[in-house]
Amino acid sequence: MKKIILALATISISLLCGAQSKPAASAAKPNTLKAQQKADGWKLLFDGKSSKGWRSARGPKFPKEGWSIKDGMLCVFGNDGAESVHGGDIITVNQYENFWLSVDFKLTPGANSGIKYFVRPDLYEVGDASAIGCEFQILDDELHPDAKLGIEGNRTLGSLYDLIRADKSGVNFDKEEWHTAWVKVEGNHVEHWLDGVKLLEYERNTQEFNALVACSKYKGWKNFGNHTKGHILLQEHGDEVFYRNVMIKELPSTVFALRQI
Repeated sequence: MKKIILALATISISLLCGAQSKPAASAAKPNTLKAQQKADGWKLLFDGKSSKGWRSARGPKFPKEGWSIKDGMLCVFGNDGAESVHGGDIITVNQYENFWLSVDFKLTPGANSGIKYFVRPDLYEVGDASAIGCEFQILDDELHPDAKLGIEGNRTLGSLYDLIRADKSGVNFDKEEWHTAWVKVEGNHVEHWLDGVKLLEYERNTQEFNALVACSKYKGWKNFGNHTKGHILLQEHGDEVFYRNVMIKELPSTVFALRQI
């Protein structure tokens, strides 16, 4: 049974990411789904035209400043690198539990942003900083100083921010091009991918994960990363970054029962 599950996962990864380490979204018109993706259960979280389905992490409406929707992109404005002081973060209206998330992003020189999941503003006060959640780091590793902070590179592009370093040895990353970030959550099992290459994986709700949290900037946040569900977030960190092709496939709980067989 394990072999069957792994084979099905491989097929789904190929459909999303392509056979080579090339952004899947480049093969189709931005913010649209292929027939096979629709049949496989994928849904767009961003329609390329409006803020429908998104709101501020601080309130019920989409920010009036700091973000724009232009040419099929969600654009976060630059603000001298200050974190969450212009428009603030944006989050999905809905919360998600088990899913495969795909997001295309494009950096500008020295940029910092992030894709977060299991974000719970109702449990963690947002305040003046970014909302709290597990983060797929979006960063210009060469030019932004955050890449040299943290522990052993755990704040670099693709990392589980401040917790686990991303292994990008198999990625050919061109800062001037679009790239595809992919987050897979199956119960407690989580994976980060970039352009079809797996960067890391980890298990939530374990002693090992909680030990990592205890040594991180999140040590003061009770039950960090272990919630059953939460919002998806795009971060405003004071640098210009572009997002498109934001899509999700929600997974039924039966998948995880099979995974244990």
